[in-house]
Amino acid sequence: MKGFSDESFFRKYQFHVGSIRAGEQLRMISSGFLHADIIHLAFNMLTLYFFAPYVYGGLGNFSFLLIYFASLTFGSLLTMVFHGNEYSYSAVGASGAVMGIIYSAILLYPDMTIGIYGIIPMPGYIFGIVYLLYSIYGMKSRRDNIGHTAHFGGAIGGYAITLLKDPALLHENTFIVILLAVPIIILFVMAKMGKL
Repeated sequence: MKGFSDESFFRKYQFHVGSIRAGEQLRMISSGFLHADIIHLAFNMLTLYFFAPYVYGGLGNFSFLLIYFASLTFGSLLTMVFHGNEYSYSAVGASGAVMGIIYSAILLYPDMTIGIYGIIPMPGYIFGIVYLLYSIYGMKSRRDNIGHTAHFGGAIGGYAITLLKDPALLHENTFIVILLAVPIIILFVMAKMGKL
């Protein structure tokens, strides 16, 4: 909330590649608690409100917090991998952390129904795959002001930590686990080939 009215505070704690490379790594976490405006904050928190119960209900409160903060960190780390030479690149928002919670919830309950725009029903695992493929497109095209790389990194964090916390999912839902890994593999293959 302070960041909405105090620009110097906002600038001090936002994700900013040049500052992070100069040693201000705290920004990789603090940026997840800043938002561009109240709508940005409300959208992230509403999404968190819908998906968080699946994660803390399935894995417990500690695991929920671990996945949230790990996903935030993964989102920032992947952003540094892809934008680390763009010294003026900046970002804010909890989207990476929230995407990690979404991906975790989908792994735990792959058959959940997600309402796209509140009206189009879609199985959770299909949504997860489509959203990450869209994120790859967004990372490649750079046509908007959305942190697609942080979203993707957050999803990787949610995916990895959930499987570490509940390895039985590998046996119980092998096909879904593999399907949800496909966009992650595609991203790294494209990056290796220099197509991003």
